[in-house]
Amino acid sequence: MGYKKWLLFLSFFTIGMFGAYNYGFVTSQEVQEVVNVSLIDDDDQQRYFKLNKIASVLTVAIVIILCILSLVLYANNRLRRKANKLLQHKNIELIEEKEKAEKANRAKAEFLSTITHELRTPLYAVTGLTHLLIEENPSETQREHLDSLKFSGEYLLSLVNNILDFNKLEKGNVEVDSVVFSPLRRLTDVVEALRSRSSERGNKLNLSVGPNVPEKVKGDALKISQIVINLVGNAIKFTENGTINVYVNKVKDLEGGQVLLYFEIEDSGLGISKAKQENLFKGFKSESLQINSKYGGSGLGLSIVKRLLNLLGTDISVKSELGKGSKFFFELPLEIYNEESASVKVNTMSQIDFGIMKGAKVLIVEDNKINQLITKKILQKQGVECSIADNGEAAIREAKNFDFDLILMDIHMPGITGLEATKEIRKFDMRTPIIALTAVTLKDNLKEFYACGMTDVIPKPYKTEEFFKKLEIALKGQYI
Repeated sequence: MGYKKWLLFLSFFTIGMFGAYNYGFVTSQEVQEVVNVSLIDDDDQQRYFKLNKIASVLTVAIVIILCILSLVLYANNRLRRKANKLLQHKNIELIEEKEKAEKANRAKAEFLSTITHELRTPLYAVTGLTHLLIEENPSETQREHLDSLKFSGEYLLSLVNNILDFNKLEKGNVEVDSVVFSPLRRLTDVVEALRSRSSERGNKLNLSVGPNVPEKVKGDALKISQIVINLVGNAIKFTENGTINVYVNKVKDLEGGQVLLYFEIEDSGLGISKAKQENLFKGFKSESLQINSKYGGSGLGLSIVKRLLNLLGTDISVKSELGKGSKFFFELPLEIYNEESASVKVNTMSQIDFGIMKGAKVLIVEDNKINQLITKKILQKQGVECSIADNGEAAIREAKNFDFDLILMDIHMPGITGLEATKEIRKFDMRTPIIALTAVTLKDNLKEFYACGMTDVIPKPYKTEEFFKKLEIALKGQYI
């Protein structure tokens, strides 16, 4: 029986008791009083009856109140038990969801690690072959094409890293680099890399770099290139048979040898409504997904631009009107490159002792045939004697049978991995430097690399001067 039915029952019961009390018990008392009427006068008799009725009403009222309170407490206890059961059920659901989320994060991490390797491996071939071709005295026209190819490879690597580490980018955990570069040359490479794509849509792509822009500055050249490429690519996507202008000029000189540059990318395309401008730099919004399904792209470009600029200490603005095109612009402080103060920092290639590499015996452990060929040719140009091991088992066997001055070890290989092979080699050889030449993400694996006996790590694709510098250090025994 529900608490409402109990309440109704007790109410009728109380009313019945009240009636019985007033018209039953009270009447019998009146009979008793009639017998003793001679002893009590009329006024006292009336007062007695009134007090008796008031006491009866109060008693019944108290009984009713107690009954109602009992019912309320009973109902509250039932509701509390239900709420506790519901909370327990929700807690179980939350624990299950948490476990699912953790499992999904682990799967995501494994996927990113694998896909990073798979994407970086062909990029290594692109940058490596480009380096070899540039060194073979190409014509001026060929050199320009190769420089653009080299730039595109570097940009693609940066783009891959940022997309795969998008969660790190959101948290601001991506490192900012600082290299010397020419704004004019860098932006020319960007424009030339995108000119063909722009022409296919009937657009004119123009670049204007102000005469007061410094010839050389220091900053994160790859991230600046990525920002401009994303903005120009976005302009090309939404512009047809129109004009796209890339404009850079100096705003003012800053303290500490810095300069404030103004970047602007303007197009005569579709334009953006005020409502959509609010979510323009937020990735994976329903509006952006619909637009990108029609015009192409991942929808991450502008979101990455904003996060990269925030990482560089600035922000982006937009002015746009439907049917009248769009203008994206931002200001960026950069350090002016001073030739005199930086004269000590000459190109590291000229500082490398290539003489120590002549005749050095190096074992290249790599399962990808193209990468084997590229690394071998780069080393042979410096007089290095190279041997090849296709997998971890072959690497252990070669290291046991021959003396090497250096081992370049890939990590992801069929069978025994590079880490397992290094552990086995270290059981009988603690002298030979082993450098991981790998495409895996370094930040999450450095401790593991060194723990298994690696001497150093070179990420693929690598800059040639950094590659040879680490080889020089290893061959000179400076790690020991």
